Amino acid sequence: MFLPTFGDPPTEFQALKKQPKSPHLEYTVRSFLSHLTPIRRSLAFVVILFQVLLGLYLTRTYHLSRFESPKPSPSSQAGESRIVLDVSSETRGSLPNEGVLNITSNTYGSLANKDVLNITSKTYGSLPNKGCESGQIYVYDLPRMFNYDLMNDCNELDPWHNKCNTSLNDGFGPEAKELAKIVPESILPAWYQTDLFWGEVVYHNRMLNYKCRTLEPESATAFYIPFYAGLAVTKYLWGNYTGRERDRHCEMLIKWVQEQKWWNRSKGSNHFIMLGRMTWDFRRLREADGDWGSSFLHMPEIKNVIRLSVERNMWENLEIGVPYPTAFHPRSESDITEWQKFVRSRRRNHLFTFVGGARKSIKNDFRGILRKQCLNKPNSCRHVDCGQKKNCVDGTTVIMAAFLDSNFCLQPRGDGFTRRSVFDCMLAGSIPVFFWRRTAYLQYELFLPSETESYSVFIHRDDVRNGTDIRKVLRGYGREEVKRMREKVIEYIPRFLYAKSSTGSENTRDAFDIAIDGVLRKYKDQMESSRIGNRNEI
Repeated sequence: MFLPTFGDPPTEFQALKKQPKSPHLEYTVRSFLSHLTPIRRSLAFVVILFQVLLGLYLTRTYHLSRFESPKPSPSSQAGESRIVLDVSSETRGSLPNEGVLNITSNTYGSLANKDVLNITSKTYGSLPNKGCESGQIYVYDLPRMFNYDLMNDCNELDPWHNKCNTSLNDGFGPEAKELAKIVPESILPAWYQTDLFWGEVVYHNRMLNYKCRTLEPESATAFYIPFYAGLAVTKYLWGNYTGRERDRHCEMLIKWVQEQKWWNRSKGSNHFIMLGRMTWDFRRLREADGDWGSSFLHMPEIKNVIRLSVERNMWENLEIGVPYPTAFHPRSESDITEWQKFVRSRRRNHLFTFVGGARKSIKNDFRGILRKQCLNKPNSCRHVDCGQKKNCVDGTTVIMAAFLDSNFCLQPRGDGFTRRSVFDCMLAGSIPVFFWRRTAYLQYELFLPSETESYSVFIHRDDVRNGTDIRKVLRGYGREEVKRMREKVIEYIPRFLYAKSSTGSENTRDAFDIAIDGVLRKYKDQMESSRIGNRNEI
């Protein structure tokens, strides 16, 4: 607040002070005061002092009103009480409900609930955004060698299959047109042959359009590192490669982030990454050169980073297990509703199904035991033999048909403790039967019901090895109980799907939304428990 010092016309009070003193006036005043009693003289002095102070106050008010008050704009004269004009392209809808006026690049979130005009390009990310109460996320713009180049080097990702179509449709893969025999025609365009290890690409594409993304790192609660660590190690998983070759991209990535201001402020404690493969693919002991995978998660620089992974290490507090991508990526809430109605009304002709093949190289293979029980009861169990690779390619009709036809689906552990088949099974409205608690119960707590018996059956693997008849156990569930369990599975379908829309669904939270909420909540919990540093205190 400033007062003008030059060029202003003198006020009446200032002009009066400049008048020369009159001897006649002075004599008159002295004569007048000499005839007053002391009390009246004091009262006269108080009155004169009051008038002087009043004159000073009125003079100052005049200057302030002249200097500070803007002329009314045409829009305000027209009665526009809440307006937002001249917003730059980078503002991106993050304006408060009541608008803002004359915001500069240094405003950053200190706005009052007034009208707003002329928002500069740097305002983005500093304004309140509905639904982002947990915080905003900054996405690092990594060199292409850490993501896009890895994805585009599709011929080198798999020694047996060409992965060049996998990146189509924002990482969802080619359209699954062969499902036209099963899926309702109206929602067929929402089905794709999605690779189960392509989550890094899916999350990156969604994060770029995330409603709580900010372009201003100063306003970020968390930082996302879009490094495709799974793709970086995939080409080195098979063949005679050294540990140094498998760790090359990881070591370069660490070197890059260590040069970033925001990483160094928190030592990575408010950063997170998505791992498209199981956690075990990144846990090679550094000195064990010939073992499987990279040593990314054993590198000391990564110890504070929160990780999303399709299979987490249950003893690692900074890891969050997230669903494998399925073939269904709804475009809208109506797609979800129609699919739920479809699976709810399906006639199911088999008690249970088993999708999988025996592993002859493994002694007393548990999958082989399940396969044998299934084949011995063909009227109750439907079997899809994954020993024939063509049956178990992503998005094939035979898998979905089997799950849609059965009340229950057997879910042993896969290459790790988890398998994508768990979510394919539940997507079809089939009730999963688990033999390891780590297959789902201790992996996907954010996405599945906490009351495990409300949507699934658990039979301990040792009981099956010792002769427990799976069909007998499943027949023990009455019709109403099966209906109730299936309804719970159907209710939770939206929570383990990844929506096709780049911004997700307006009113339905999908797996991506839940996962990111989990990241922000974990960061908050860690910060409050003082296990990691607060970025504002470093």
